[in-house]
Amino acid sequence: MKMSTYTQELPELDVEVAEKKENKIVLFNDEVNTFDHVIDMLVEACDHTPIQAEQCSLIVHYKGKCNVKTGDYSDLEPRCSKLLEAGLTAEIQ
Repeated sequence: MKMSTYTQELPELDVEVAEKKENKIVLFNDEVNTFDHVIDMLVEACDHTPIQAEQCSLIVHYKGKCNVKTGDYSDLEPRCSKLLEAGLTAEIQ
């Protein structure tokens, strides 16, 4: 019986992409802000559609937190600051 050897060549790993960490704004639930305020701020600060913002607000309400935006830290920092200034609880992770 003859056995064959199968080799698979893997693509080269792009080290720069592998080292780049994905940043995200995480919005946390609170007992202060209304759904309307949260929705309005997600539309304004994170460029969400009203439906997307409503879905995120419901996830935050029922799960306690939600990733609301991903991207480069330099893009997320002013967006997160805007959410914080509006009285929401958020952080970049």
